[in-house]
Parts: sequence; C-alpha cells; structure tokens
Amino acid sequence: MKPRLGLDIRLSQKLIMTPQLQQAIKLLQLSRLELQQTLTQHLMENPLLEELQADVEEGEPAAEEDLHQDKKEPKEAQEAGESEETQVPGEGNRDELGWEDYFGGDRRAGDTEMPSSQDDLPSYDQTAVKPTSLEDHLLWQLGLSGLAETDKAIGRLIIGNLDEDGYLRTPLTDLAVDAGVAPEAVESVLDQIQTFDPPGVAARDLRECLFIQLRFLGRAFRGSHRASPGLLEAIITNHMQDLEKKHYGRIAKALDVTTEEVLQAVRVIEGLEPKPGRPYFASDNYVVVPDVFVMKDEGEWVAVLNDEGLPRLRISPYYKQLMASKRDPSDATKAYLDDKLRGAQWIIRSIEQRNKTIIKVVSSIVKFQEQFFDRGVQGLKPLVLKQVAEDIGMHESTISRVTANKYLYCPQGMYELKYFFNTGLQRSDEQEDMLSSVTVREMIRTMVAEEDPRRPLKDQEIVARLLSHNIVIARRTVAKYRTEVNIPSASQRKRFF
Repeated sequence: MKPRLGLDIRLSQKLIMTPQLQQAIKLLQLSRLELQQTLTQHLMENPLLEELQADVEEGEPAAEEDLHQDKKEPKEAQEAGESEETQVPGEGNRDELGWEDYFGGDRRAGDTEMPSSQDDLPSYDQTAVKPTSLEDHLLWQLGLSGLAETDKAIGRLIIGNLDEDGYLRTPLTDLAVDAGVAPEAVESVLDQIQTFDPPGVAARDLRECLFIQLRFLGRAFRGSHRASPGLLEAIITNHMQDLEKKHYGRIAKALDVTTEEVLQAVRVIEGLEPKPGRPYFASDNYVVVPDVFVMKDEGEWVAVLNDEGLPRLRISPYYKQLMASKRDPSDATKAYLDDKLRGAQWIIRSIEQRNKTIIKVVSSIVKFQEQFFDRGVQGLKPLVLKQVAEDIGMHESTISRVTANKYLYCPQGMYELKYFFNTGLQRSDEQEDMLSSVTVREMIRTMVAEEDPRRPLKDQEIVARLLSHNIVIARRTVAKYRTEVNIPSASQRKRFF
C-alpha cells in the first residue's frame, strides 16, 4: 500500500491549562499555613490588593462587590479540578477589561489615607523563651570543669559534634585533625566530658552509653568498658540482641545463671536511658489550626469555614480613586494597572471558590459519616473519594486536592479530612453493614491495651475475638493493622515481671 498525503478536519476537546487555572488548582490543595503565606505574598506583590481590616466601616462593600458593581459577573467555575467544564473568569473579555466599569463614582472621603503607624513592638523571636539545649548544658559544665584552655577548646569541639541523642558519632581521629592535636588528647578530654550530666552523654555507641550510666550507679564497675566481670556487664557486652528479643532463658544458659538473676539485671538495664540527650531535644511542634468546624445546629451537623487568621482581600481604595480619576495615565501605567487588576480579581475569586468547594466536600463527608460525629470511631463507615465526588458532582481528583492537608474540628476532636476515607471489612452476617478498617484498628488497639502483659494476645487470638463481634478478618490482616498502629508482636509485648 502506497503512502499518501491528505488533509482532514477533526473535532476534539483539548485541555488548556492557563496560568489562572493552574493558580486555582494550586490554591485548592494548599494547607492553611501555605494559603496564609501565599496570600501574604500576593499582598506584597500586587499593589491593588490590600487586607480588609477588622475595624473597617460597616456597610463598605467588599472587594468583590466593588469589582462587579456595573459589570455582570461571568459564570462561576464549578470546580478547579474539572478544567473541561471550567470557564476562567476574565479570560473571555481580557481586551475589554477597564477600571471605569468597576469603580465608577464610588469614592469616599478618606479613601486615600494611609493606615496609621503602629508602635514598634518586640518580635516573637525576641519574646519567645528559648529552652536550654544539650549543648548549652554541657558548655556550662565545661566552663566550670577547671580544664586548661586548650582542653576546653577540644571540649567545645567534641560537644559541637554530638547528635541530638547525645552520642559522639565523629571519629576521634577526625576531631584530632580539626583541633590540631594528638588523638590521645581528644580521648582524654572525652573521658572528662563523659563524667558530665546527663549520664551517658558523649558515648560512641549504646554499650558505652549504658556502661557510663552503670558507673554512675556504682554497680561494681571496674576498669575498661570492654571488661565484663559482672552479670550486667556481661549482658551488655555479649547479649544485647537476646536482650532486645527478650530471650532471657538463652542469656541465663549462656552465662550459667538463673533466669531470676537475669530478670533482676534486666530491671536495672531497663532503668537506664539509651538516649541521654532526649530530655534536651526540643522538636518544633506546630499547632494544627482547623480549616473547618463541624458542629450541631438545631439538631443537624453543619460545616462552618474557619477564616480566622486569614487575610481578607479587597482592592485598595487608593488605587480605586486613582484609576477612576479623570487623569489619563500613560500607556505603560494603564497596562500595568490592568494586569494587576486582573490578578487581584482572579485571586479574590479563586479564594471564594476554594472556600465554597471545601465546605461542599466537608458537608458531604459529614452526611456520609454522621454516625461518627454522633458515636465516635465506632460509627465510622467505609468511604471512598468516588462516593463524595458523585454526591456533589465533582471529579475525584478535586476531592483528593481538597482533602490534602486540611483538618476539621468536631466534638470528637481534631481530624485530617483523609481520616474519613477508608476501606471496609465484611461482617459474618451479610445483612449487617460493612465495618470501617479504622474501627477495626481501634478495636485491636483496645484489646492490646487491656491484655495481660504476662500473656499477651497472639494475632490468631485477636482474629478469634474479632470473629465474636461478627468481623471476618485474616491473621495477616491483623498483623498488618497491628504494625500500622505501632503495636509490637506478642513476643515483644510479653512482660516477665
């Protein structure tokens, strides 16, 4: 068959991701903190945008009302995620966009006044209390140690190389090269630092850390940490793996002692601190602020958007007056203001649409999970993105974006929106509703919390108990759920005393 050239006409739909549409999609999946940072950035970059202050006069129209006073608003996009059905505001009349249509005759006395300056107050960093770090604590002791200045310099180098657990992971030879001294000098100073508080600090491994603490306890410790004259030293030196796995009988047989003697030694070792720097390690904990509140109103669960702390945007009154004045700006100024006006209009509309979409999604979740809000985790039902998408007429990708990094607060507590989406397990009685996998995990957690630590429940025993509640589940599924909620195996949970 000979190839030939030809022309034909085809009708097809094509997805075009405009910059405005990309911005709307991005705003939809931002967390509350990221949204706050993004709005602050827009306020800095767009002079036509300003934050609506809380003490603004009542009755003053919001930015969106000013924008569309004399112009009919284009059809609002159904959702940012379904671009085939989305009409981008302002895209169809980009060339006809003008400021007279938006701001004609809307001027008030005092619109051009700048906000009054505020008193200079200390910043948060200046007023926040800084907790004592492990490095500060050790440097304070080093200053009181009475060591020579050259040894203190080596000590500062050692302390600066400790990790957050209080261990020295850097080889002494490397520290010696950095300090320009012999390795023996570094080891001598290290011995001094290992006498500092907290006990076990500056150890090079777990065994050395435990030996240092035993020395503080005065447990008949003599000589080098490699020696093992006592039972405690022998266990730490040669049987750490058996100790972790609780093979106490194997340890007793290897050391030719009774199991009771091993258990007495284990009690002492369990009282030691494997991470001496832990009390001084302060991680940055961020308070989670909910995006939505779910509360009861006249017997019905309703979703209310939490907009506290987020800047409310409007068009600057100063630029409104400037653009509505009779003075004709230059072509460059007009083009600049037109561009910034379109950007301000779009960001305000995108935020409005984001808020409406979040409320629609959360309201649908509340409808499906009403029993959870009434009864707690026992009432949680299986739910997938498709069910919510079909309920509110949106695409699953939009639901996924909305539920990412968003939180709701209700009488049951604070929950991420993704928490409410989970698979289900079939009950033995097919007439009963399927049970949420989250509920099953919580049941396993409760069973383990109430078990006898001397005889912990095995996975097969948990399967039998769940079956008594008409829950059909495989043993490997129980093991999977147990691992997901950080519950060790039965052998690791077993207590001998």
